Amino acid sequence: MLVAEIEPPKLVRPPKVKAIPDSLVYEIIDGRKLYYKGYKDVLSKKKKIEDIMGASGLQSFIIQYILEILYIKVGRKNYHFLTNEVGSHLSNRTNLSGDIHIFEKESLPANKINVNYIDIPPKVAIEIDIRIDLSDEKDFDYTFTKTQKLLDFGVEKVIWIFSKMHKVIIATKEEDWIVKDWNKDIELIDGQLFNIGEYLKKEGIEA
Repeated sequence: MLVAEIEPPKLVRPPKVKAIPDSLVYEIIDGRKLYYKGYKDVLSKKKKIEDIMGASGLQSFIIQYILEILYIKVGRKNYHFLTNEVGSHLSNRTNLSGDIHIFEKESLPANKINVNYIDIPPKVAIEIDIRIDLSDEKDFDYTFTKTQKLLDFGVEKVIWIFSKMHKVIIATKEEDWIVKDWNKDIELIDGQLFNIGEYLKKEGIEA
């Protein structure tokens, strides 16, 4: 009787997972890396890394408007106004990035200004839009998670500005979080108000 030879199944190796470079990491929360929105296009070579890191024209204009209020009306006598993705080190597993951070000068001594992320909470943190990739459902609550992390860190007020929805979230530890239209007057700090909708209209910008 002839016995057919049975070939052993070929070992199929899983495809190598391409390592994601740290340059595409926007933030780390509880040890979990959060990547820039559009990072997958960089990995597939559809875009260059610099194409996804810059703010839009509208985002930049809103930042300019907020900084104008801070420098002209609030003044730098008592505060530092830091921008350009300010890095905050909350713990050894959490590093966050911010659009504008307002620090009281007395809380941020000169020896804390160095090449490392700042490990002192700002008085106010301002965020313009979400800059991370949200394709993973685990990250859908990102806004709330980041806001709570900042408040627990010691930030007195967190302000989120959403340019597509024309909404502003104001969050503090002591009071309920508030959602307002961005064409309303909203307090920034020390009684100074901002009104994004009104400002953009005055500048002839449609958003």
